Amino acid sequence: MKRRQKGFSLIELLIVVAIILIIAAIAIPNLIAARMSANEASAVQSLRTIQSAETAYATTFPVTGYSATLANLSDGGTSPCTATTTQACLIDDVLASGTKAGYTITYANDGLTPSIGYTINADPIIRNSTGRRSFFTNYPGVIRYNNSVPATASDASI
Repeated sequence: MKRRQKGFSLIELLIVVAIILIIAAIAIPNLIAARMSANEASAVQSLRTIQSAETAYATTFPVTGYSATLANLSDGGTSPCTATTTQACLIDDVLASGTKAGYTITYANDGLTPSIGYTINADPIIRNSTGRRSFFTNYPGVIRYNNSVPATASDASI
């Protein structure tokens, strides 16, 4: 009498697991690369948002000029928000915190009163993991990048 087998043999299961591991080994690096590209795009867009907010801030508060900190541009989590020099209601609190989508955003104004300039850097929290490139912009509005160190005004523009 012939015995009928129910289920899968150990060899068949090992072959299926091996195929799944091979597919994962191919897919995971592509997923990581796509995530880094998305983080970089988010960082560039964050710089553009801050630039627009700074222009609006300096126009609204000409005696102050550009804001002293990123937090001065935020809405402070309040609704409705009333614009002041310390809470301008122009960007959200996540962006004002200085960390977004795998990037650390560093803002500095020129320290003058009224402030007539600022610089913004966006650097990956972990280079080649959360992002490949660092970005820089200042009051003229040109966004620059560097592949290995924090970007400066002398780096190539996007």
